[in-house]
Amino acid sequence: MKATIEKRLGLKELADKVVSAEEAAALISDGDVVGMSGFTRAGDAKVVPLALVERAKNEKFQIDVYTGASLGPEVDRYLAEAGVIRKRGPYQGEPALRNLINKGEVLYVDGHLSHVAELVRQNIYGPIKFAIIEACAITKDGYLIPTNSVGNSPILADYAENIIVELNISCSESFIGIHDIYVPEKQGERGPIPVISATDRIGEIGIKIDPKKIKAIVISENTDAPSLIVPPDEETDIMANNLLNFLRDEIKAGRLTSKLAPIQSGVGSVANAVLQGFQDSEFEDLEIYSEVLQDAVFHLIDAGKVTFASATSITLSEELGNEVFENMDKYADKLCLRPQEITNQPEIIRRLGLISVNAALEADIYGNVNSTHVSGTRMMNGIGGSGDFARNAKLGIFVTKSYAKGGTISSIVPMVSHVDHTEHDVDVLITEQGVADLRGLAPKERVPLIIENCAYPDFKEQLWAYYNDAVEKTGNSQTPHNLEKAFSWYVNYAKNGTMVE
Repeated sequence: MKATIEKRLGLKELADKVVSAEEAAALISDGDVVGMSGFTRAGDAKVVPLALVERAKNEKFQIDVYTGASLGPEVDRYLAEAGVIRKRGPYQGEPALRNLINKGEVLYVDGHLSHVAELVRQNIYGPIKFAIIEACAITKDGYLIPTNSVGNSPILADYAENIIVELNISCSESFIGIHDIYVPEKQGERGPIPVISATDRIGEIGIKIDPKKIKAIVISENTDAPSLIVPPDEETDIMANNLLNFLRDEIKAGRLTSKLAPIQSGVGSVANAVLQGFQDSEFEDLEIYSEVLQDAVFHLIDAGKVTFASATSITLSEELGNEVFENMDKYADKLCLRPQEITNQPEIIRRLGLISVNAALEADIYGNVNSTHVSGTRMMNGIGGSGDFARNAKLGIFVTKSYAKGGTISSIVPMVSHVDHTEHDVDVLITEQGVADLRGLAPKERVPLIIENCAYPDFKEQLWAYYNDAVEKTGNSQTPHNLEKAFSWYVNYAKNGTMVE
């Protein structure tokens, strides 16, 4: 181990900064704002948070935690349950933290992932006392080399007063060279971000750091918690086919070529399963420009379908993760990991003309999408990067199963209980029932497409009854709604356990 540490620690003058996790955790004080590396349970700080959990057994203190996106259980479960987290942002996916948020015990700042770096620059999130960043190496010329996520680590390292490095020696050295760290200047002082292809590299191999800011280096061998995605099922296979058929129609219409356009796929099981459908399709030479690479991307690389994948994070199931991370040399020339303010940058998304596929919790009959709140009040995960991509992509596609809870809940409702993506940002809606292409349509033109093509059959009659009643009561207005009944489905579910009337 000593030889490995010496090899990974290129700045020899930092050798005396190597301390225990407990010593590093002791540097953090009550009330500190702490930035942590990590994006969707990948490349996150692990050993120092666990030391903070132990410290909390004998000392009451709280911190605010800002990250790239969701973290593993070390922070979003154990640290949260220990009562250490006062405020958390910008995205989470751990049930334990979610429960604390919905009980009002943890404050939660949801937001677009592309915005976080700007909020750090403006000192809205801050001042940041410590950044805790996982790295696989520190080079002799002062670059911190991330592991399998970049997220907000560059901006956190830049603006934090102090840095704690978790030097993870279990992470393959093959990660060195796959990162492309480009940090824009302040707004009003920056030029165009020169990414014109998913394969472009415009930055450095790592995060340039001021060695004086590093207050502690903790050696880690802890691996990431595996992804929580579940395998595709019959309905997600149908959804994938619906997407593929829609793309074939776009090619026939001359709006896409057979190579398609760079693809973005959101976090989670449904988006991953739908992307997996490309494996048995005729589409080849695909490029990915996304925020996270899940299992499906590596299956597509192995199948020769994807030639290059750019993202800010690699998040895999346990079995596939073991295979990929032990054979990174096989994939290194096909991968690029960037800061999330670059992967989610509206300028680049618009320039590349992405096909964006993200998951919805529910959509209404006019095409508004809720991706965050259950019944309008209970946070699920957060908006993540879906807003960054949907508004700026060439095609903003949302996918969802048409029902939930065994058919007691309709994912197509009269009016969504919380709006994350307005009808103006939703181009296409896909369920296992079919496809609704909403582009260029007035609100009342969208209604029959969404109800007939996307709704679960058991709810179609009920949806039409609501719409026809709304038309009658509003005199056939631009967007007919019966406000007395708009949320009655949620009320019925709360009282009777079903949306079926």
